[in-house]
Amino acid sequence: MTDKDLLPGNLYQAITTVIQLARQHVKQVVNHQMVSTYWEIGRLIVEHEQQGQVRAEYGKQQLQQLSKRLTDEFGKGFDARNLRNMRMFYQQNPIWNAVRPELSWTHYRILVRIENPAARDWYAQEAITQNWSSRALERQIGVLYYERLLASKEKQPVEQEAQNKTSDLIESPKDYLRDPYILDFLNLQDKTYQESDLEDGIIHNLQKFLLELGKGFAFVERQQRIRTDDGDYYIDLVFYNYRLKCFLLIDLKMNKLTHQDVGQMDMYVRMYEEQKRAHDDNPTIGLILCSERNNTVAKYSVLNESKQLFASKYVTALPTEEELQQELERERELILRIQEQRASYQSTSA
Repeated sequence: MTDKDLLPGNLYQAITTVIQLARQHVKQVVNHQMVSTYWEIGRLIVEHEQQGQVRAEYGKQQLQQLSKRLTDEFGKGFDARNLRNMRMFYQQNPIWNAVRPELSWTHYRILVRIENPAARDWYAQEAITQNWSSRALERQIGVLYYERLLASKEKQPVEQEAQNKTSDLIESPKDYLRDPYILDFLNLQDKTYQESDLEDGIIHNLQKFLLELGKGFAFVERQQRIRTDDGDYYIDLVFYNYRLKCFLLIDLKMNKLTHQDVGQMDMYVRMYEEQKRAHDDNPTIGLILCSERNNTVAKYSVLNESKQLFASKYVTALPTEEELQQELERERELILRIQEQRASYQSTSA
């Protein structure tokens, strides 16, 4: 930027940019120093007061005494619970170079609760990649996002993704879509809402819906019109995924999935391919969001083999952890049955 660029109309914006960048830098420095300080405190608690050993008998009384003295000297932030978090933070990250500077102490305070190291590393990487706030991270952990991914596709890619600290392994549209989608933020638990209420709620909570959609999605248009010789058609929601480099069409359905729903989405995708898709875009994908699955339709319709058509269930009330675990078990059993059927078919064919 040069002084000639600072015309009166641009002066305010230029100053605003400088201030915002400065504040962002200060925030990053403060955050890094806070994480570093708490990691060092955790190290001292583990190595000095516990002689480097994790002992169950070391606990409440010593931490309470330490907490009181630190609080009297330095104020808030050193209660016994937070000291336990610092100790666990160090135990989970004994090498300082492994600590990610992109994450705040609030992020790490949430992550230390996760016992599974693979899941913890995966959530940490996703929080960085997706720029999740601490509140967004907590919500994704609460709805068992990692566990749902394990249920929806093979374990190996997810585990390898966690080990490699990269999301580049996700390549196909199916890997970007979830089942089910948790839309508890719409506050539509009374079961009297219509499809228009569902659509309105998504638009009014677009940021949260984009978070639930996952990686790389950007909103394009609501009720996008497609013109044909026989009339106009309207697609409920259209998004674009800059990682997949393709459009995502979403059709909202209040009912159980039907073959008519599949046929309608198939038509939408074909029309979109012809009229909207650019030459450098990848094939358009269509997602039917329905209130209830239909395994028969999924098995005996084009959904079964299509790489462009998908259907997922949505729920408008956050399930309990027990309900989610039951859902995961059903998904695992379904995957096992499919694998057994394929193995049996291959054996018979051979």
